[in-house]
Amino acid sequence: MYNFDFVRPSTLAEAVIALAGDEAQPLAGGQTLLPSMKQRLNMPGTLVSLTGIADLKGVSGEAGASVTIGAATTHAQVAAEAGAFYPALADLAARIGDPAVRNRGTIGGSLANNDPSACYPAAVLASGATITTNKREIAADDFFDGMFATVLEEGEIITSVTFPIPQAAAYAKFLQPASRFALTGAFVARFEGGVRVAITGASEGGVFRWSDAESVLSNSFSGDALAGKLPAAEGMISDLHGSAAYRAHLCGVMTRRAVAAAG
Repeated sequence: MYNFDFVRPSTLAEAVIALAGDEAQPLAGGQTLLPSMKQRLNMPGTLVSLTGIADLKGVSGEAGASVTIGAATTHAQVAAEAGAFYPALADLAARIGDPAVRNRGTIGGSLANNDPSACYPAAVLASGATITTNKREIAADDFFDGMFATVLEEGEIITSVTFPIPQAAAYAKFLQPASRFALTGAFVARFEGGVRVAITGASEGGVFRWSDAESVLSNSFSGDALAGKLPAAEGMISDLHGSAAYRAHLCGVMTRRAVAAAG
């Protein structure tokens, strides 16, 4: 590690001021940022911790309507408290990483980092959630902007995420055992107006909606309806864990499993 300044504001306003400084970067759970700093891949001069801001923590909602998660809420807290409103979201959070990661990592940090194999982006996109920042509200369909990229501007801080509650939903992921990230994961959410399907871990462009599967499932919410359906292998990740064709295959498998789990 190297020398850097550390600031832990207690209010959002103080955090915004601190982040206006040169080479300042926000710190949420630190599950990605700190390892990258140790390898000198990221070298901020000041870390602005968001963990001391009470307004950025907590789970609240209205049964059958929506649930709002504070950006600094840990995965463990989402797993423990969101189930009363959105069981599929709580189940997803309970399977992120290991206990150490779940007790430090946060939903806001995960979304801001937008790892192409992270779990939360799939839930946010499939649910049609709204990401609220200190400046604006951003629809999920407009938030993600490619691998490790979002539309967040310099100094913009995620404050909360609001999920509308679907009629049925589930998340299925093929676990990469070493990292516990999704080699490929599918989140399926059925609303009155149709079905949304989001895939993570498969595409070089990061999380994406599988529109063909959405059309099929909106007509018939059954795994059998997806028989033989796969997204194109072009543009899928190909690495030592699996080829592009294999990941395209997993998209179909995981989506069918998610549909079966959603019932």
